[in-house]
Amino acid sequence: MPLSVRIEGFAIVSEDGMLANAPGVMPDSLKVEADQRFFEQKLDGVDVVVHGRHSREQDENSQDRRRIIVTRQVLALGSDPSNARALFWNPAGATLEQALNMLGTPLSSIGVLGAADVFDIFLDRFDVFYLSRVSGVRLPGGRPIFRGIPPNTPEEVLALHGMSFLRNEVNVDGLTIANWRRSRRILSSEPNI
Repeated sequence: MPLSVRIEGFAIVSEDGMLANAPGVMPDSLKVEADQRFFEQKLDGVDVVVHGRHSREQDENSQDRRRIIVTRQVLALGSDPSNARALFWNPAGATLEQALNMLGTPLSSIGVLGAADVFDIFLDRFDVFYLSRVSGVRLPGGRPIFRGIPPNTPEEVLALHGMSFLRNEVNVDGLTIANWRRSRRILSSEPNI
């Protein structure tokens, strides 16, 4: 049965397409107030947040959100003992639909926070991707947003996966938040998503 939820992606990157520096830490130079406000407002509009074990949002509503944490620490699906609203999901052992069903409530939208391995799972399924970019920040040897960066840019990777630039949502003080929309549906070769 095909999944009929809206899937939105969110990421802020440096000029060279990095989410974090080489040790995997997001530097303060990528923590921009206008982006945080936009991000929190958009996350308030989704039913469940999907992210990796080391990625998460840290606003006042974080603990109230239902979430799926992508990890290899479980075989398929598992409860998060520290958060009753969270579920551990290993895409190698269970489908996204199975994970959503385990949450047990109707869903119409998913917000994907990353990191790169998580974004790559959804590249052919995003309905919209909000790509925030900070000018003047470069992170040589850092952690890229998607596989294939470099040599490609994040925008080239999104386009290769059927996304098209729609418009800039925000363009202030060196921050641009670009709205990318699905222009054509890609058939996923991944059996478990």
